Amino acid sequence: MSSIKSATDESASRAATVAGGTTISEEERRAGFGHRWGMSVDIDLCTGCQACVVACQTENNVAINEEQRVTEKRAKSWIRIERYWEGEFPNAKARYLPVLCQHCDNAPCEPVCPAWATYHNEEGLNVQVYNRCIGTRFCANGCPYSVRHFNFWNPEWPDSLENMLNPDVTVRTKGIIEKCTFCVQRINRARRDAAQSDTVVKDGDISPACVQACPTNSLVFGDLKDPFSKVSEAANSDRAYHLLEERGTGPAVVYLKKIDPNATSSSEEHHG
Repeated sequence: MSSIKSATDESASRAATVAGGTTISEEERRAGFGHRWGMSVDIDLCTGCQACVVACQTENNVAINEEQRVTEKRAKSWIRIERYWEGEFPNAKARYLPVLCQHCDNAPCEPVCPAWATYHNEEGLNVQVYNRCIGTRFCANGCPYSVRHFNFWNPEWPDSLENMLNPDVTVRTKGIIEKCTFCVQRINRARRDAAQSDTVVKDGDISPACVQACPTNSLVFGDLKDPFSKVSEAANSDRAYHLLEERGTGPAVVYLKKIDPNATSSSEEHHG
């Protein structure tokens, strides 16, 4: 236990001043407040390469989106890259926006589920219990971010890929809803590894597949209740905002506005 004590003592010496003027130590935070897992997405760094999409599908056993599924608009992707165009040709610019489950504090998908297949756990994750789901799709209808997907068929993979499925992730069957979990299996693995090595989970120890695969470090994962974490720094940035903030869902995913040194405001364009 000496390593845990030294780690917490070191963190306690860096006590942070939080809202309301109250000072809490790292040891107090871990003992009394738990975690609030969250992610930051820096739009200025995202190139729309789709590496996060491929990594997520591989890590979480998401079924392959064949041409027929795409044509039917029933393709599944736990994280998608929205593309927007700004300006007019030949000066048009592409903007990219990764969208995944926001793991909302006030998630509209949770109270409508009659089977309690989706609920909020003590670490801020919007959890999906697959063997409770009865396929009403009420949660998908309630989600304003369109990040929940219904399984119309049992997933199938080519024989060459079946042995590559992740044994830590349940393969979802026909008739249930699935979505991003923040790679909860990796969170649990990091917690077990820390317990076995008699240490604590530190900022940066946990990386969901999308975060690990991002070549530009646009995605950052961490504990929003840790005032020293990178994701907390992003959440307190002047560039920070949330998707559909007016809905009051309280997302755990923070977006950082794109920086464009050549941008002009609408008023400047009007008077220019």
